[in-house]
Amino acid sequence: MSPTQLSKLEAVMRIVLTFYEAFNQHDGDSLLKLLSDDCIIEDISPAPEGTIYKGKVAISLFWEKIFRESPQAHFEIEEIFGLGARCVVRWSYNSLSTDGRKTHFRGADIFKVTNGLICEQLSYVKC
Repeated sequence: MSPTQLSKLEAVMRIVLTFYEAFNQHDGDSLLKLLSDDCIIEDISPAPEGTIYKGKVAISLFWEKIFRESPQAHFEIEEIFGLGARCVVRWSYNSLSTDGRKTHFRGADIFKVTNGLICEQLSYVKC
């Protein structure tokens, strides 16, 4: 692998790490700056197929709901690796809802980054 290829791969992983940092800070504005206008995010629920959110407006509303209902929502990255425009992250998720329910699960996200912006995030969880 050439230094240029390695640099591009590292850039994709840095964008994804920045995504998780912004999510953990519940910083919707910073999250949106990381997305392409036509970004697609596939949520984990309802099982088994999940819900697809297309475009920044739909995605922003989705995140606002998460942050409102789970003000302590937080991801811990367990492993991250990339290949070209793709990046895979294995994570654990913890939250405490406004009504006191604790949530914990583990899963993985597959990202696609094009022109320095996330254009796709597909999420999967362990059952």
